[in-house]
Amino acid sequence: MLEKLHQHINYKFSFLKEKKLLIAISGGLDSVVLTHLFHQLKFDISLAHCNFNLRGLESDKDEDFVKELGKKLHLKIVTKGFETENFASENQLSTQVAARNLRYNWFQEISIIHQFDFVLTAHHSDDNLETFLINLTRGTGLEGLTGIPELNNNIVRPLLVFSRDEIENFATKNNIDWREDKSNASNKYVRNKIRNQVVPILKEINPTLLDSFQKTSDYLKESQQIIDVSIADFKKKVVEKTENSNLRIDIAKIQKTNNQKAYLYQLLKEFGFSEWNDVTNLLTAQSGKEVVSKTHRLLKDRGFLILSKKEEIKSNNIFLISEDTLEVRSPIHLKIAAVSTMEKENKSTIYLDKNRITFPLTLRKWQYGDFFYPKGMQGKKKISKFFKDEKYSSIDKENTWLLCTENNISWVIGKRQDNRFFANEKTKSILKIELL
Repeated sequence: MLEKLHQHINYKFSFLKEKKLLIAISGGLDSVVLTHLFHQLKFDISLAHCNFNLRGLESDKDEDFVKELGKKLHLKIVTKGFETENFASENQLSTQVAARNLRYNWFQEISIIHQFDFVLTAHHSDDNLETFLINLTRGTGLEGLTGIPELNNNIVRPLLVFSRDEIENFATKNNIDWREDKSNASNKYVRNKIRNQVVPILKEINPTLLDSFQKTSDYLKESQQIIDVSIADFKKKVVEKTENSNLRIDIAKIQKTNNQKAYLYQLLKEFGFSEWNDVTNLLTAQSGKEVVSKTHRLLKDRGFLILSKKEEIKSNNIFLISEDTLEVRSPIHLKIAAVSTMEKENKSTIYLDKNRITFPLTLRKWQYGDFFYPKGMQGKKKISKFFKDEKYSSIDKENTWLLCTENNISWVIGKRQDNRFFANEKTKSILKIELL
């Protein structure tokens, strides 16, 4: 196994040589063998152990075991304890997802602090098969069936070419001790059910199951690569970024494809949507219809689908600007200054007559019934009519802020000033406000 790993590293992971590596070690069979293998191959390794405090005294014994192994091999070791169940409860996560998030976030933190180049985990081919089956039962796109990636940013999984049996045989032949997690025998978790009940039956049907799965996985990865290239090219044709960093998808170009749902899935899969029939139905829905995920919203706006992050600031929030304020950072970035002369105005800069306004000024979102007197026009105009004439989408409306004095709108920020409050050549006290 040592020689096979050496050849595998030379073929796929030669970039690990002369690098500073961090091995994620639980104390179990897989990570302990990974540690011994890389130690014997004389890589520059250190160990990182997470104590999730989920198994009482057993968790502490795992930590003690890893510390002793580090001393025995003369390796630096970093450990950290987590209140995993509290974290899971506070964030409404399963225990397994909470532990994974805590683990990988911590690995990134200590990689930065201690300048590790890569983090190594001990996932093997059986883990890969189990992940495939879990994703298959839950429903997934093609990428969910390609298994665990060997390289994901700075996370490297060099043992994916080995089976659990190979790893255990190596440990037995080399008298390597490890800690046995008794919870692995329990079928409380989905992965354990698949590992203990489903996979043995599949291996009984096909004794070379792992080899067959590896071939299938390779084919799927190659197919995914072809799709990725095709989608990247397609995305350039149908998606554009708007001024406020939203994405705008051309509906007509999507409708010309033979498989609209598949294209939408590939374009939007990273934004957390799950109801793909609803997403597809937006193509023919009325303007204003939308589908939301936990983090994003997708809005039908005439001939386009507009993707934006969910609005975090509520529409009834009001922000005050006192007379001595020179800069506003939130919710938008404004620079404020008293000036003696005026330069040419633009959509991002206005000049107010301080004698016509009352402090504190306020920043707020628009409300039904709002009106103002647009500079350069006669009479007043409803904000809703102004938005319509400017062809604002629902998202554009939500992202627009109003600068007000005593609830009178003095500026539709970034668009149009109000006639009643602007400074002119006769103004004695001028206030310059600039949108940055």
